[in-house]
Order: sequence, then C-alpha cells, then structure tokens
Amino acid sequence: MHADQRIEVRHARANDAGKIEALYRQLVPDQDITVSGKRIKQIAGDPRAALLVCDIDGEVNATALVALCSDVMYNMQPFAVVENIVVHDSSRGRGVGEILVKAIERFCESHDCSKIMLLSSTSRSDAHRFFDKMGFRGDSKRGFIKYRRDFAVSC
Repeated sequence: MHADQRIEVRHARANDAGKIEALYRQLVPDQDITVSGKRIKQIAGDPRAALLVCDIDGEVNATALVALCSDVMYNMQPFAVVENIVVHDSSRGRGVGEILVKAIERFCESHDCSKIMLLSSTSRSDAHRFFDKMGFRGDSKRGFIKYRRDFAVSC
C-alpha cells in the first residue's frame, strides 16, 4: 500500500457487481459465477447481512459477505458466517485483507456477535496462514459442507 492511496471499506453497491464477479473468479475459476446488481441491492437492504468491499482509489480490490445467524445460546447473541472473502491477486500481502477483516470484526461487534466462522478450501494454505495471523482458530472445530446437488430430497 502506498501512503497516498485512499482505502475505504464500504457496503457494496449495485455497480460493483462486475468487479465482485471478477474477484470471485480469482477465488473459483468458474465461468458460471454471476453477480447481479439486483442481488447486491437486496443484500444491502438486509440488516442481518453485509456485502463489504475494500475500495482502493475507486477500485474494488477485496470483498467478503457477512451473514448474521440467530442463536439461542449466550444471551441470544447472533453469530456470523463469513463467505467468499477474497483479495485481488495484485493486493495480497499489502494489508488489504487485514483492513477488510478488521471491518468485518467491527460489523460483528456492532451486532453483538458471539463468534465469527468461516470456511476455507483445504488447498488454500496461504489463506489459512492469513486467517491464523488474524486470530482465527483452524484447530478448534472441524467444518463440514454439503452442496445443493447432494441434498437428499424427500417426497
């Protein structure tokens, strides 16, 4: 990062759709990824979610989706799930991810979350080191995932 660069973490806007889509394709090289401005507007109107972007001099360089989940434990505090956290290849190792994670933590603290959870593909060892550095514990729980195509559909 250069001292003269303007860095802002903000809620995504509909016109960020193309930049967010490009970031997602860096995370998962899948041409079927589609980000719509309409969906970004819907998320922006949801008080229990935030699609954040890190804007550097007017360019979206990182993003993360934060969703708050209701809970009945610990004084009914919600917990947060972070999905699709990605920093542009050219911005990695320059403090952008740290700025974004701190913004996520502020959002979660402002909503009195008991914890923040995220999943990371097992092959992303650089991301795992980053999450460890940011205080996430990869050894305290084990995550499981089932994709929609594998759901058991009952009649």
